[in-house]
Amino acid sequence: MTVLNPGANAPLPSGDLNVLIRHGIIPGVDLDVSAFLVTETGRVRSDADMCFYGQPSVAQGAVVRNESANGEARFTVIPALVPAGIEKVLFTATIHENRASFSKLSDITFEASGVRGQIPCAGMTETALILAELYQRNGAWKVRVVGQGFNGGLSALAKHLGVDIAEPAPTTVQPPPLPSPTPAPAPSSVSLTKVSLTKQNSTVSLKKDNGQFGKIRVNLNWKQKEKKTGFFSFGSSNVDLDLGAFVETRDGQKHVIQALGDSFGNFQREPYVQLLGDDRTGTVTDGEWLEINGDRWAEIKRVLVYAFIYEGAPNWQESDGIVRVLVPGQPEIEVKMNDYGDPRGTCAVALFENRGGQIFVSREVTFHKSQRELDQQYGWGFSWSSGRK
Repeated sequence: MTVLNPGANAPLPSGDLNVLIRHGIIPGVDLDVSAFLVTETGRVRSDADMCFYGQPSVAQGAVVRNESANGEARFTVIPALVPAGIEKVLFTATIHENRASFSKLSDITFEASGVRGQIPCAGMTETALILAELYQRNGAWKVRVVGQGFNGGLSALAKHLGVDIAEPAPTTVQPPPLPSPTPAPAPSSVSLTKVSLTKQNSTVSLKKDNGQFGKIRVNLNWKQKEKKTGFFSFGSSNVDLDLGAFVETRDGQKHVIQALGDSFGNFQREPYVQLLGDDRTGTVTDGEWLEINGDRWAEIKRVLVYAFIYEGAPNWQESDGIVRVLVPGQPEIEVKMNDYGDPRGTCAVALFENRGGQIFVSREVTFHKSQRELDQQYGWGFSWSSGRK
């Protein structure tokens, strides 16, 4: 593998490019990795050229953010889809809300299809960093490791690259304005807000005028911790944390979506909810994914998302589990389950309700011995039997 220092460049192979960024973890701090499609001016054409947690696919799939967890972030770049006029794809890392600096990390590595760059972080006081850039030269793609720091986090960096950021509304009270002609609609801007549902702030509502929300993606991820078991503690047992959902459609039909029993659902047809896979180890970077067809939200009444421990000793605090909800054009929503050491193996995480065409997402985080008990507590009325996966 070719290894580069900051400032160095190397050619990339033809075809689709897989990007892996290993940035490590700063305890109690979120680190966001993003990509920007920029022209020869060094700026984006519009807000649609920013690929981040709130907009994970840009330019019709030319750059896709395949989510990030456990100190890593992955992207796919398809050069054949990169629009004409785009000169570079910049990859950046930023500290959420400027809660720390990059000096808390030893280094960050950037890999792109066989080329690796290493960026030392010792002594850095910045909260935003341009890691590397993919760029075109003479019809071929190359990578250059950058390592350029900025202050101000993601908002400052995005503005530097030409993205129009939605600022929080001012809290000061202003006198009533004089009557004036109706102004022209303001240009759209990118929201960098993340919503963490807690006991104090447990509900968020999402609204679209046309009632179509696109593909709603629900992600379950957790930290795998190996425990010794058996005689004299030889051998190990891993926790298998699974994602599932109860779904009720407008016609009164109810469905269970989970890998246990091979009930994976369907995205295009009722129940319009589908489980994409089953991570039996917890080592898959992306974790487990559930997709809700938000364009058919009018036909869905409610969805209860839950997690359960299929194998291993239940300990939610050690699993460090988190469920994230990504809705196109909406802030990322997260619900953490790592504050609890409850011994019961099933956790109701979040409830999605259709209220007048809007999506109301409520934090639940209640614990139960089984899916059967969860069903009884929430009154869904399923018939249960033993199942395997």
